[in-house]
Amino acid sequence: MPLPQKKRWVSMAKGLVLGALFTSFLLLLYSYAAPPLHAGLASTTPEGTAPCSPAPGESEAPAPANRSAGGCQPRRDIVFMKTHKTASSTLLNILFRFGQKHGLKFAFPNGRNDFDYPAFFARSLVQDYRPGACFNIICNHMRFHYDEVRGLVPPNATFITVLRDPARLFESSFHYFGSVVPFTWKLSGRDKLAEFLQDPDRYYDPNGYNAHYLRNLLFFDLGYDSGLDPGDPQVQEHILEVERRFHLVLLQEYFDESLVLLKDLLCWELEDVLYFKLNARRASAVPRLSGELYRRATAWNVLDARLYRHFNASFWRKVEAFGRERMAREVAALRRANERMRRICIDGGRAVDAAAIQDSAMQPWQPLGAKSILGYNLKKSIGQRHAQLCRRMLTPEIQYLMDLGVNLWVTKLWKLIRDFLRW
Repeated sequence: MPLPQKKRWVSMAKGLVLGALFTSFLLLLYSYAAPPLHAGLASTTPEGTAPCSPAPGESEAPAPANRSAGGCQPRRDIVFMKTHKTASSTLLNILFRFGQKHGLKFAFPNGRNDFDYPAFFARSLVQDYRPGACFNIICNHMRFHYDEVRGLVPPNATFITVLRDPARLFESSFHYFGSVVPFTWKLSGRDKLAEFLQDPDRYYDPNGYNAHYLRNLLFFDLGYDSGLDPGDPQVQEHILEVERRFHLVLLQEYFDESLVLLKDLLCWELEDVLYFKLNARRASAVPRLSGELYRRATAWNVLDARLYRHFNASFWRKVEAFGRERMAREVAALRRANERMRRICIDGGRAVDAAAIQDSAMQPWQPLGAKSILGYNLKKSIGQRHAQLCRRMLTPEIQYLMDLGVNLWVTKLWKLIRDFLRW
């Protein structure tokens, strides 16, 4: 065999061996970083673990009270059940800022930016957890397990979450997570979403890897079986259980109204709920569902649809109790304050594509195979009064977690691999 050809075969053999080793490494990493989907409730903190015990002399906030009653104190113990694709990253930023401003204690994940999702939450997943540890704020992605979460916060903690129109949520989740749901790889058409919705049972595998992202994701995130038969009595029981456990369920479509209700519930100031929209997709990456596809997406996510209808109705009852005119005034005040901060903080006054973001600390996490998530450029000259607030309001989730001292070694390693492979 001529020498050059022999060298070529040796090089190919080395490449195959290195490729096999690298693939094995990725699989090993994934086995650690992505726990089994069907991990049961038994894999939680062992029996006998002490519940949250506030430190001696630590003041406890009063029960949820309406600001209009007068004399309320800001609430600092909060559980935010962070659902997917519901503007939850924007709300997360609000909680990060409030907790940082007041020196509150967060229950953070260890190694990554979620609590081993999609496995059920367990207290042992909290960074530096010790039996009896007590926290003020829990707000990272998890698959909700009420008893485990309840044991980490004081008895009077406020529980909140946010929902979104299930058809719109499904559309967003399909485009964001679709590339990591293997059964979608069989879709060959240009519009994979439309192709899927024409006959979802043909493609959907409830036991498939990451399948939870593409059916009744809200139900799944809240800790329930997303494959329940719609006629099963448990569906309504679960919805009523959410109502009992959560003091406020926000709606993504009425985000400003939701924040006004949240501000009132928590007895916070207007500055505490100012926000810029984070983790948003650029318009060209957001195809809108047509009337027929919208109906199909709603029917496919029927459990989430029932959940959303229930809390859409209760939301507007809360608005009525708050007062429609008062709500209009406070929403207008919030929007004026947000607009003022936009002029002060954002270079160019708007979100930009990832390629146009100048500071790596402002780069949002992107879905696999796309750079569709927008970010911001911070103005170069901002007065001392607003400099810190502007930076915090614009900082994406991963970078903010690192600023707060969270150990994100798995997330960082995954980013290095993605950058190396240009995923």
